[in-house]
Amino acid sequence: MEEKIRYTCNEYREEMILAALRQRLANEQLTLDERQTLIKEIEKIENEMGF
Repeated sequence: MEEKIRYTCNEYREEMILAALRQRLANEQLTLDERQTLIKEIEKIENEMGF
C-alpha cells in the first residue's frame, strides 16, 4: 500500500517565504549588502527544507 506524504502548513509557509525572497532578489535596485543578505537567507531556508 502506498504511503501518503504529509504536506504541512509549515512546509507551505517555508515555500512561500522562499518564493518571496527569490522574487525580491530579482529586483535590480538592491544594494550589494541587501542582495547578499537575501542570498544567505535563501540558502538557510533551502538547507532547512533539504534542497
